[in-house]
Amino acid sequence: MAPQIQTVNLGFVNCYLVRTGEGFVLIDTGIRGKRQALEAALSRVGCKPGTLKLVVITHGDVDHTGNCAYLRQTYGAPIAMHVADSEMVEHGEMRQNRIVKSRFLRTMHVFMRLFRVSERMAATFEKFKPDFYLEDGQNLKDRGLDATVVHIPGHTAGSIGISFPSGDFICGDTLQKGSPATIIADEAQLTSSIVRLSALNLKTVYPGHGRQFRWANP
Repeated sequence: MAPQIQTVNLGFVNCYLVRTGEGFVLIDTGIRGKRQALEAALSRVGCKPGTLKLVVITHGDVDHTGNCAYLRQTYGAPIAMHVADSEMVEHGEMRQNRIVKSRFLRTMHVFMRLFRVSERMAATFEKFKPDFYLEDGQNLKDRGLDATVVHIPGHTAGSIGISFPSGDFICGDTLQKGSPATIIADEAQLTSSIVRLSALNLKTVYPGHGRQFRWANP
């Protein structure tokens, strides 16, 4: 049976709400400035304190983790992510030595605008310590979600995807519009991650930015 995945679009970033037999699991949380929109989306489908069972983070960037601390405090939901990105959220250390592969993003105007926006978001970031860490190959059935964690480093060291038996795959920022990430912490790791994904039976990919797309091996 295909999972019930609802896209929560928060401007330039997506979160994904998955209905389970016991409640809901939220994958990524958006930025603090979109908190009201996020809560409205949760409320519309009946997700409220007590029914949000888990928050899964695909990677530590502030546009994916900005509402984690608030959701845990307000909804009582534990937070899970890969340990390799824990320093980003525990210490607010969002600056990493990453290269930019996109010619568009390398233009001075765009780069400076992105830098200023990221600096503002990081300045108001609510730090938190994850409740537990996810490992490659870990099945989340014991948390009510029939899905498996896939460690796909490259965009960040702790980037993960969530793979469902149906072939649905929530990929964070590892894939964007069907192409590999354009902001990269480790290019060799990203290449290996894409090769690994090519060997999986993926059908529909849900990215951190942009619309879902059908998977086609690169």
